[in-house]
Amino acid sequence: MSSTPRPLSGLLYSGGKLLRAGGRSTTELRPVEIIPHYISSAEGSALMRLGETQVICTASVEDGVPPFLKGMGKGWITGEYAMIPRATDARTPREVTRGRQGGRTMEIQRLIGRSLRAVADMERLGERTVWIDCDVIRADGGTRTASITGALVALGLALQALAESKTVPRALLKDYIAAISVGIVGGEILLDLDYAEDSNAEVDMNVVMTGGGELVEVQATGEGRAFSRDELNGLIDVARPAIERLLALQKSMLNIDLLQK
Repeated sequence: MSSTPRPLSGLLYSGGKLLRAGGRSTTELRPVEIIPHYISSAEGSALMRLGETQVICTASVEDGVPPFLKGMGKGWITGEYAMIPRATDARTPREVTRGRQGGRTMEIQRLIGRSLRAVADMERLGERTVWIDCDVIRADGGTRTASITGALVALGLALQALAESKTVPRALLKDYIAAISVGIVGGEILLDLDYAEDSNAEVDMNVVMTGGGELVEVQATGEGRAFSRDELNGLIDVARPAIERLLALQKSMLNIDLLQK
């Protein structure tokens, strides 16, 4: 890869070197914070902050499951995702006013649900549905990965509440899960892209990983060019320690003995 990034629109350079907002290094996370119990009316909730990106995540437990699971004794976890109109610098109309959800929204919702189902025990949950709502109140890149990371805390708190009420024998988490974005911008691998970096990325990737280091999903796209297997491995290698930091933060929010696999 080139050691001198080409100048790109909306990004700052000094002496041909990319200057990241906040003076971050190429492999540095933005400031991160998870505030648990953010919405008191929900069984589980958290505010996820990743730089300027902020997502309110709630977990709501309801009796019953979708028709395809009725009578099977298994539970379900599903996600809904939305951005408030002024989460972005210019107002974005609510999708409900357009009469339908966009393809990006549906893709992210499915990703959130898949990610959380990968680490929860659907069998022991019984015929209950956990609704995960991720509402972006400020969007500056990485909203889907922030949603997954914050939603795990909301889900864990909801499962704790079920266990404390004796509805289930214990919190039904098999592992933790977190996600982060990585990409190649101006020839450099960058961790945790903000909006300006994401808009200029030649390669854009989201990595979802469990506490055990297993990959649940890798979404990698050559936005401006094709990329090599070595670059793919390099992106994952940069994402892994950042995800481990996010996992440690999640664990500090929850007091859960994980189920034995």
